[in-house]
Amino acid sequence: MFIVLLGAPGSGKGTVAEVLSQNLKLAHISTGDLFRENLKNETELGKEAKSYMDKGELVPDDVTVKMLEQRMEEPDIANGVILDGFPRTVNQAMILDKLLEKKGIKIDMALNIDVPFDEIVKRISDRRSCKGCSAIYNIVFNPPKQEGKCDKCGGELYQREDQKPEVVQNRLEVYKKTADEIIKYYEAKNILRTEKAGDKAGRTSYDVAGEIEEELRTK
Repeated sequence: MFIVLLGAPGSGKGTVAEVLSQNLKLAHISTGDLFRENLKNETELGKEAKSYMDKGELVPDDVTVKMLEQRMEEPDIANGVILDGFPRTVNQAMILDKLLEKKGIKIDMALNIDVPFDEIVKRISDRRSCKGCSAIYNIVFNPPKQEGKCDKCGGELYQREDQKPEVVQNRLEVYKKTADEIIKYYEAKNILRTEKAGDKAGRTSYDVAGEIEEELRTK
């Protein structure tokens, strides 16, 4: 099983991916995690990616693809994959199709999480990340037990550059430029599923994940 998650940054893709990954025993590949892991390990790919992420811009395809190719070689993908954060453009989608074709894999679903942009800006601006283990908190909905400290490792919490309101807005503007095209790309392949979420829709990411999980289990 191979699922591609679509949606703006902060739309809840990570939550949906985490639930489906745990319950369906699928590998969760997040390009954001790949970038941070490469940066933490001080790889050249990681440093290059960070220069774009800090400005809220898309990381160039060649950098992202190299990281993804390395991750796809690991044994935990055998049961299936939930891909979060890639592809974001039609060109990336075509590259992904070729990469998967070589491995004899087809995409079963492109799940698009639709959340209003004003909700997303608030969500991401309220996030804080741990300098030690990279755990993420929301100071409104999921605050740490002790202000400014990570519950898991005691590390210092801070607001990353890409979590600041002005950068979030830029990220959303960048997303808008390519969103319609990639949604239409997967719609034409008859594998697109769009689900509305957020306060205005009255549905959480967990609600979406639960419905999709139930559907996939019956297939």
